[in-house]
Amino acid sequence: MARDQLRHDWVDMAKGLSIFLVVIMYCASSVGEDTGQTGFLHWTIAFAMPFRMPEFFLISGLFLSQVIDRPWRAFADRRVVHYFYFYALWAFIHIAFKIALVGRDPGGALGAMAMAIVEPYGVLWFIYMLAVMGAASKLFHQFKIPHWAVLVGAALLQIASVQTGSYLVDQFAAYFVYFYAGYVLAPHLFRIAAWAGDNVGPALAVLGAWAAVNAILVFSPGFRLDPVHIQMGWAAIPGIHLVTAMAGAVAIVVAAALLVRLPWMNWLRWLGTKSLVIYVAFVLPMGIARILLLAVGINEPNIVSLLTMVAAICGPLILWWITEKIGFGKFLFERPDWAHIPGTRRNKPAPAPAE
Repeated sequence: MARDQLRHDWVDMAKGLSIFLVVIMYCASSVGEDTGQTGFLHWTIAFAMPFRMPEFFLISGLFLSQVIDRPWRAFADRRVVHYFYFYALWAFIHIAFKIALVGRDPGGALGAMAMAIVEPYGVLWFIYMLAVMGAASKLFHQFKIPHWAVLVGAALLQIASVQTGSYLVDQFAAYFVYFYAGYVLAPHLFRIAAWAGDNVGPALAVLGAWAAVNAILVFSPGFRLDPVHIQMGWAAIPGIHLVTAMAGAVAIVVAAALLVRLPWMNWLRWLGTKSLVIYVAFVLPMGIARILLLAVGINEPNIVSLLTMVAAICGPLILWWITEKIGFGKFLFERPDWAHIPGTRRNKPAPAPAE
């Protein structure tokens, strides 16, 4: 039982690393846009550019095999409706707050809500795409398309750098290969994590070598860093980008397997269990904190970025804690009974670790 728990703990640790990278990216770019300056978080996220979102999708696909054989209704409830519920709820909250309330444009808010149905909205695009990718994987499974064929096709889509103008289509083409790889290669990834946990020295050596190569490919000729946008060097070249993304995703697996051995890093693993809570809600406290800090005259980019990052991570957790304590508002982070497909809701289901 302890070994099985450790097996899942590293996944939560990886999710903790993932949500940190996501929040860092948005904090750095938003502060850079407002101040016109760059800070150390820009350099941190530049290093992580090849793998920041690919590894999040890869980790999200790890447990797909546990539900892929379920009937469509049960599968859709867990892997499609689940994500669309949180997407729809928080897209409404984001749009209502930012466009209708702050922007004082209710008409624009209604238009944005309508568009959000067919095109992923803002930072919530990741949740939208998880639902779409889950449904696509189920279709490939139902029609018995070989895993290798799907992986090759998805890899070719990623290498092609598809630009159709549709955010839904373009993001699917860019990231589906990582989600599907997480599903198909899950047994191998778990073995890699187990090896890293049992071989700390060699695992650290592998991480060091990867970090050096990744840095060379990112900061090579062609690299450009400005307050809002980052352009990678050789790592941006089609094909090389795919390889660096997969290598970085595996490096996160190794790093998570090592970090989970350290009791004082348990806070990061716990954050991983609340990654959805943070992801859906971090934008609002991040924006409020940034505006307030700049308004009182604090404009040093490193300080503003750090304080904004703290607010972005702690804000959603405080809101989640309040809803747990008072028992009201749980629908913000926990799907209610009415949001399940009829006949699929189990009585008090045991939470699946790291799902």
